[in-house]
Amino acid sequence: QFLLSSIRILRIYETFGASPPFVQTEPVVEGRTIACARDRLDGAPGYEFKLTVVQGALAGDGAITAADGAIRLRLEALTGEPPLTPLTASELLTAAAGTDPEARQTLAFLSYREKLLAGSWRFDTYFGRDTLISVLMLMPILRRSAIECALASVIARLSPDGEVAHEEAIGEFAILTHMTQGQAPSDAPVYDYAMIDSSYGLAPVVAHWLLDDRRGRGAARAFLARPSGREVAPGETVGQALMLNLAFVLSQTEAFASEPAAAQLLAIKPGQQTGQWRDTPTGLAGGVYPFDVNAAMAPAALRAIARLHDAGLLGPYVTDANRPALANAAHMAKVWSDNAHRLFEVEVPADQAKAAVASFAKAQGVPADAALAAIDGRAVRFHALSLDAEGHPIAVVNSDEGFYLLFGRPSPEDLADALAAMMAPFPAGLMTGVGLLVANPVYSTGEVQALLTRNAYHGMVVWSWQQAILAAGLAHQLKRDDLTPALRRDLKAARTALWAAIEADRPAESSELWSWTWGDGGYRCVPFGDALKDSDESNAAQLWSTVFLALKPPGRTGCRIDLPP
Repeated sequence: QFLLSSIRILRIYETFGASPPFVQTEPVVEGRTIACARDRLDGAPGYEFKLTVVQGALAGDGAITAADGAIRLRLEALTGEPPLTPLTASELLTAAAGTDPEARQTLAFLSYREKLLAGSWRFDTYFGRDTLISVLMLMPILRRSAIECALASVIARLSPDGEVAHEEAIGEFAILTHMTQGQAPSDAPVYDYAMIDSSYGLAPVVAHWLLDDRRGRGAARAFLARPSGREVAPGETVGQALMLNLAFVLSQTEAFASEPAAAQLLAIKPGQQTGQWRDTPTGLAGGVYPFDVNAAMAPAALRAIARLHDAGLLGPYVTDANRPALANAAHMAKVWSDNAHRLFEVEVPADQAKAAVASFAKAQGVPADAALAAIDGRAVRFHALSLDAEGHPIAVVNSDEGFYLLFGRPSPEDLADALAAMMAPFPAGLMTGVGLLVANPVYSTGEVQALLTRNAYHGMVVWSWQQAILAAGLAHQLKRDDLTPALRRDLKAARTALWAAIEADRPAESSELWSWTWGDGGYRCVPFGDALKDSDESNAAQLWSTVFLALKPPGRTGCRIDLPP
């Protein structure tokens, strides 16, 4: 069977084992070659694939047999879709970038003037969230051309209301999308605005570029005056398009700023099971109010809006309608920063926590001694992964605290609690011998534990970029001048432990995620997708996993993400 089409169609087939019948293609076997080709659904130049047996024999039914114990094949694949324009080496990285050849090759493969691609093979496509997080983390070692191409790609895909697009349907997938909506075949792009976190990521990255980086600061007004590239708004500037997003953020956060209650938090959209980076139906464990969006990203977006307004950069693009809200952004940011995270607080008494850890360790087949010692006689306190529809915390220890440390300024007490919960050895916390898990449901219900296993895409698995976010967050908190010597020591110890885990898994660093198993007295890294129970497979190359090119372990000279306090 041959399936020639958009990467999105291939991804759907890989996940569900089905594809539209009119994109399937019959192969032709002739001589030493198996070939198939077809036009695109709208009659435009489409796809061609050819497999030639160079060494071996090809039978009429397509069976290939070895010659001299070997088979050698030549594969040719052609598409009529417009090619992207790679960012050259001189346009992509500065001399300060890390030297890891695999990370550099991955970043180069995924970086183009038109957009950055999220990951290969399944996500060789634009993702707004991934682009923004990657640019923020890589900014110290990216050249100006790469940063501005990436930001321009996000701004060009803004909705009429200013939302950041999550993904796009282009080429044949756009044609299929239009056809399923009862429209004529068309390759006009269709943008997906289902995710809520992406829209709160734009302002912090733009503010960091235009206000904190001398390169962006020197060309800020020129950048904002450039054409936005939005096809729906010819003649529009980047500044005008950006104001749409800022106005959207201000309008969505106004209710909580006026009444800081759970019901006023930012929820995933009605009818959706996902809304942020944990974008699988089980990722938020049934929650509708994500911790990272509400406690970290929304306050960060409001602070960024206030900074851009105070700097005078928005003047030419401000209207009478949004002027009052802009002036109130700093106050709104404080209300969000002071109150949102409190609604996610979880406290588990020490005796209850120890019983849960002992039971969970037995179920997972891992030792409990170190985890129990980490709890000692103290209650375990952490921020929930999410809140359910009634505003109740879903008690899952999670790595999204890294966003809180990177973008926020938690009280010393909150900071100490976050460190103790996250950095405790699994199954009390998130630390294992193969990295930082993104979720640990040890203190949650059996139902939630069944959702967030080591076979779940957002369960008890390690995501490379989440370790990077936490590493940057720990470095950011260490810049503070209000920490006690004991808390500073704890921060440094957490940073050292995290980097030891990162360094231990260097071969997997540029990939998307990995799982683990326990045996012979230790944790062992397992590629996600190897086990039959795994819900999906890991990308071999992932955009936001290349951010270690801008991060260095303690004691090594290198760049750092230098966000304002």
